[in-house]
Amino acid sequence: MYFSELLPLLANNGSEDGNYAVTAASDLACLQALSRRINYGRYVAEVKFRGDQQRYTDLIRSKDKDALMKLLTSEAQEDVVKRRVEKKAMVFGQDVTLDGPTETGDDASSQSSFKVAPSVVYELYDRWVIPLTKQVEVEYLLHRLD
Repeated sequence: MYFSELLPLLANNGSEDGNYAVTAASDLACLQALSRRINYGRYVAEVKFRGDQQRYTDLIRSKDKDALMKLLTSEAQEDVVKRRVEKKAMVFGQDVTLDGPTETGDDASSQSSFKVAPSVVYELYDRWVIPLTKQVEVEYLLHRLD
């Protein structure tokens, strides 16, 4: 997933400048940050479990992964998270130069002023971070009563 799908979204083909050690260290830091973020799902799952113990307990005992996934999913909250990270990418992910005005990202033509396009950050959360986090939540819940 990382090399075949995510990395091409973040870097231009052939943009390697020969700093392989720095690139590898940056990749590692990125993957570690994603792992930490996804594994926060265990804490989220625990809060959700405590909020509706009986329903979760019944589904855990029956090992119904699909029903657990449905119960813990809040599409409205997921949309809020995706829009928030996209907005943060717009605000905090700008390339700042001293030579000219900093673009704000208000129109489509200014996408190049960002280190990573905010739409890519949105897609990252939509396609990988949120689904993987929910998988962690389900796996955590399946072992919650052990």
